[in-house]
Amino acid sequence: MTTLTLRRFDSREALDAALGERLARAIAAPGPSAIMLSGGTTPLPAYRALGSRPLPHDERLRILFSDDRYVPADSESSNYYQSRPLLDALALPPPAILRVRTELPLQEAAADYERSLAELLGSGVRVGLGLLGLGSDGHTASLFTDADLARSCGHLAIAVHRPDGLLAVSVTPELLAQLAEVLFVVAGKGKHDALRSLAAQDPRLIAWRAAQGCPAVELWIYEDN
Repeated sequence: MTTLTLRRFDSREALDAALGERLARAIAAPGPSAIMLSGGTTPLPAYRALGSRPLPHDERLRILFSDDRYVPADSESSNYYQSRPLLDALALPPPAILRVRTELPLQEAAADYERSLAELLGSGVRVGLGLLGLGSDGHTASLFTDADLARSCGHLAIAVHRPDGLLAVSVTPELLAQLAEVLFVVAGKGKHDALRSLAAQDPRLIAWRAAQGCPAVELWIYEDN
C-alpha cells in the first residue's frame, strides 16, 4: 500500500530551500546510488543553487531523468539542458548521466533510454530519490493519457506524442515503482484541482496512477494565490 505524505510551504523560497536540502542529502548518499531529476520550471531554482557550491558525492552516483522533450540536448526546452548547472557542479563522467539521446530517431531514443535504465537497475545500484512534477491536467513526467499508461506496461521508458504537439520520452510506472522515494514538487497557479485529486489519491488521476506502485510518495506544495 503506497503512503502519501503532504507538506505545504508558506513561500516559494521555503520550497526551493527545502528541495535543495533534500537533493543535497540524496546526492551525498554513500555507496552506489542514483537520483531522478524532473523537468519543468519548479525545480530549476534548486538546481541552480546547488550548482553554485561544492557537492560532496560518491563517485558511483548516477543521474536519470523522469522524461525529456524530443528536442536537441542544448535546447532551452530540454530537461537535460535545464539541469546543466547541477550536472556541471557534480562533474560526473558522461556514462553516469542517463539522458534521453534525442540525437537518435524517437523510437530508438526511447529504446536506448530503456536499455540504460534496465542496465542501471540490473547493476544493483539503489535508485533513491525521484522528483516528479504535476501538470494542471493531472499528468506527470510525459505521461498524459490512459493510452500512455497502457503502452507503458512491460516498459521502463516509452516514446510519447504530447497533447501540445511535441514529442517526448518518458519513464513509466514500472520504473517509478523501483524508486525508494518519489517526491512531487508543485508550485504555481492553476493546479488546485490536480493537487486536490493527487492528495486524495484519486484513481482517475494520471499522476497518481503512475506513482501508486511506489512504496513512499511525498507531495510538496506551494500555491501562489
